[in-house]
Amino acid sequence: MGNEPCADNYGPVNVMELRERIFQETEREKAQDYLWNELVLLQSQTFRTVKGLEYTYQIRGNEMFVSRKTKSITKASVDLALEKIIELSGKVAGPKKLKCFGASYLYPIFIEMGLIKNSPFFIERAKIR
Repeated sequence: MGNEPCADNYGPVNVMELRERIFQETEREKAQDYLWNELVLLQSQTFRTVKGLEYTYQIRGNEMFVSRKTKSITKASVDLALEKIIELSGKVAGPKKLKCFGASYLYPIFIEMGLIKNSPFFIERAKIR
């Protein structure tokens, strides 16, 4: 994931624009929509948890189904995680800091999206690339 254009209900965006929109958006609902639309575009991509476990996810309605879980992660949980990211200005030290169900799966996705930058996991991934 780099600066590939992404389509959303508010026009095409790239990763940097997505981050700016989310962090600068005064209407939380719009920021949540930007994020959810990006999650829809990234489904089926392979991610790795902090512990290195591979997974993919599918979005159906307002739920995210992760390949390694039987329970879904709701859009409400994703919205809670986004609130925490914004509250911490994107400086989230680990999945537990998101304080929501499914954090271990959401955290690497948010790193890939550029929403979380100053985490040990992000720094380690940057070294590999």
